[in-house]
Amino acid sequence: MLNRATVWCAVLVLAGIGGPASAQPQVSGKSVDAIFSKWTGATPGCAVGVAVRGKPVLMKAYGMADLEHDIPNTPDTIFEAGSVAKQFTAMAILLLAQDGRLGLDDQVRKHVPELPEYGVPLTIRHMLTHTSGLRDWGSVAGIAGAPRTSREYTHAHVLDIVSRQKALNFPPGSGWSYSNTGFNLAAIIVDRVSGMSFAEFSKRRMFDPLGMTRTSWRDDHQRIVKGRAMAYSTTPGGYQIEMPFENVHGNGGLLTTVGDLLKWNENYVQPKIGDAALMAEQQRAGKSNDGKDLDYALGLYVRPLEGAKNVYHSGSTAGYRAHLNRFPDSHTSVAVLCNGSDGSATSAANDVSLLYLGKRKPGGIIGGVISGVTGGTAPQPWVPKNLDELAGEYWSDEAETKLTALVEKDRLVLRRRPGILLSLEPVGKDTFRGQIGTVTFRRDAAGAVEALSIKQDRVWDLRFVRQN
Repeated sequence: MLNRATVWCAVLVLAGIGGPASAQPQVSGKSVDAIFSKWTGATPGCAVGVAVRGKPVLMKAYGMADLEHDIPNTPDTIFEAGSVAKQFTAMAILLLAQDGRLGLDDQVRKHVPELPEYGVPLTIRHMLTHTSGLRDWGSVAGIAGAPRTSREYTHAHVLDIVSRQKALNFPPGSGWSYSNTGFNLAAIIVDRVSGMSFAEFSKRRMFDPLGMTRTSWRDDHQRIVKGRAMAYSTTPGGYQIEMPFENVHGNGGLLTTVGDLLKWNENYVQPKIGDAALMAEQQRAGKSNDGKDLDYALGLYVRPLEGAKNVYHSGSTAGYRAHLNRFPDSHTSVAVLCNGSDGSATSAANDVSLLYLGKRKPGGIIGGVISGVTGGTAPQPWVPKNLDELAGEYWSDEAETKLTALVEKDRLVLRRRPGILLSLEPVGKDTFRGQIGTVTFRRDAAGAVEALSIKQDRVWDLRFVRQN
């Protein structure tokens, strides 16, 4: 029989707390600086933080937090973390499930009756693994001519848009499509089930217990946030301000620092909120209805980086870019937050990670995308014979938008309010491609054009019915 001391030592070793530390690669500050060398004092920039075995070993910042007032970025600068936020929203749902207030396999309409009845089971778990089939509300708004960052959006707008979607991209669980909608609805569910705002619930149950004192939600974009970096996009003439002026959050909208993100990652190793079972549940990759393994868990990707298991998420909102890696086997975390649209936070975080993992940076682009020449013959473009039969007015109740197809100089264009013309290039029979996505004209049994369909990455078949 093992005595108490022996058992305790075994627990420490299994948890990665006790025992001799594995050899940590010696990383020079210059090698990290080289990764961020494009950021000078006259540009936006990034902050980077690295923790090994729960202890920060690197905290640095580059570039400016505010170009108008010459305020530099520091490791304590607050950035917006984009979709890195999704794991926090999933955690809030898991905490409520642990409290017995809801279940991951609850039907979403139990908590959000505004959601249409689709005639198939659609659960909270489906939403948190992007297998719900819910159209991305922001993509629908973009098709309608009012994309995110072009106007103020709130959760009321999200519910309004979602309530009008008559169809899903696919039956829940049968496919995978990245959708912010599910995470906005999850934040709304936390509001309704907990009896407090999602922001307050997060502060009480997650941020305060973990000592994340510089983290909050952008639930009011007009609120002054001390120490926040402005966000910028690039233009031919230089940088311009590109801030998110919307109040939707849960899908994104997390205001935080690299130091706070490292504290968050450490909770997966030594939980202060939740427990080991909850941590394992969140990191368990989902499955499709046919049993196929996915590489997305509950608000987290689970994919290797150069052979090392990596639990991570990237983020992008307006001019902010973010990435958070965690390597369980080496107990290493890397956080990168940037305030320029050309920040390449994912590439930077992966490059820094490879340094601390002791792996040689491979050729090409991190993540397995290697540039090169592809073989084969390029397909010949389809030449439409009669564009006039496609011309007409098309209306969508789901997008509350009219599109007018016109023939101009032997080319098909779409006109959308307020006077925007969208060029289309033919790619196949009755199919065109343009800024709005892939547009396919649908015909009835007699061959007459009766509708058009728009397909994007996050909206697969949004129908516009012909009006004339």
